[in-house]
Amino acid sequence: MFSDIGPLEVVTLVIMAVVIFGPDKLPKLIQDTMGFIRKIRSFADSAKEDIRSELGPEFKDFDFEDLHPKTFVRKQLLGGNEDPLGFKEIRDGLDFKSVLNDEPPKAAPADLTKSPSPAPATGDPLVKGERPPFDLDAT
Repeated sequence: MFSDIGPLEVVTLVIMAVVIFGPDKLPKLIQDTMGFIRKIRSFADSAKEDIRSELGPEFKDFDFEDLHPKTFVRKQLLGGNEDPLGFKEIRDGLDFKSVLNDEPPKAAPADLTKSPSPAPATGDPLVKGERPPFDLDAT
């Protein structure tokens, strides 16, 4: 929130506050502001607890940060911390260094959990030197 305010700007704000409100009223103003912020926080916390109690025990793990659009979309599309779309497998299989160095890619380790797909039924195997059949509709 305040990451884009530099030290010189903070000093300028403090000097302006002292000039505008005076050194005798400034402590009371800071105290009132902090009290107001505490009241807002306690109101928000009590509202969250009221909502949790009204939702019932099945929503005891409900987190209000899950309603943030980024978090909501990530959880709905990717299932939280899981990887249902297989992006981790793809990311682990890419080797950018070999691509950049024009090296042949390393063979990915075979996944033994998946059953191999049956080979498509073909005719007789080609004899050495024989050209494969050419299908105009497929190209």
